[in-house]
Amino acid sequence: MRKSMIIHPEEISKKWIDKLCESGVEIMGIHPHGGSEAKKFIAELVEQMKTEEYRALIDYALKKGLTIEYEMHTAGYLMPRELFDEHPEYFRMKDTGERAPDFNFCVSSEEALELFSDRALALAESLYGSCDNFYFWLDDNRDAKCHCPKCQSLSHSDQQMITINAMIRKIRTKFPKAKMAYLAYLATIFPPTAVKAEPGIFMEYAPIAKYTLKDEGDVIENEKRALMPLMEYFGDEPKRLLEYWYDNSLFSKWKKPPVKFTLDREQMRADMKLFATFGFDSVATFACFLGEDYDALYGETDIDPFARDANEYMSKNAD
Repeated sequence: MRKSMIIHPEEISKKWIDKLCESGVEIMGIHPHGGSEAKKFIAELVEQMKTEEYRALIDYALKKGLTIEYEMHTAGYLMPRELFDEHPEYFRMKDTGERAPDFNFCVSSEEALELFSDRALALAESLYGSCDNFYFWLDDNRDAKCHCPKCQSLSHSDQQMITINAMIRKIRTKFPKAKMAYLAYLATIFPPTAVKAEPGIFMEYAPIAKYTLKDEGDVIENEKRALMPLMEYFGDEPKRLLEYWYDNSLFSKWKKPPVKFTLDREQMRADMKLFATFGFDSVATFACFLGEDYDALYGETDIDPFARDANEYMSKNAD
């Protein structure tokens, strides 16, 4: 059972790297901030990765035996919104009938898909120290699909899979062993029905509804009902659980200064016991807003329970 903790780029430090290694976490995930400014934060990360300071930290992590992965909402970065005036056909049609450069793009536009996948390859090439697993998620929004006549019959999940298929084909021209994550999250929690996945696309299941939509019980039940169909759709490809047990950015409502974090270990264990029955191959948790600024306010966070409990409750079913 491979274990990952995901933090913001500015939170990377030798202390964090040492903590991950000492706790038994094998993967350090790097997640530039999302939301409406995701494009800006990815652009900042691309520049940060060119610096000697950043590369020295990643080299230190690699020498310590950590695997490096980058996970991010990339649609706004890979489809530049400033192209809208010249190429409105690249962008999604809202359900009201007009094109808009707000979320994702029109997956029925071959030119848009080509541009998007070309930029995805360039981004993949820029990710310093990355392994061959790529997590290029679409926009973080519950209703971001294209409703144009060609796309209208395609679900959010189908449209996401079309995009991932195009990206992995392009990225594999330079990274033959590349794998890409399909993010099962919000509107893409159910598997595609009209589009098959290219080889090398694996599932990343992120059940965020239980944290952000607590009063919408039907949404939470939908997530539970979706899990077995997702497992069946992805067959023998790896399947990753992406959780929020240590995500202090979520608990702080994505605003700083962060709140004091308290792990709900009982809930984490209950989740692990449940998810272990489905046969996930790896488990990850966001652990953002727990960097050095957090330590200065509240002291260090104990991350050992995550790896220990994952080994106890999930590893026995990982094979």
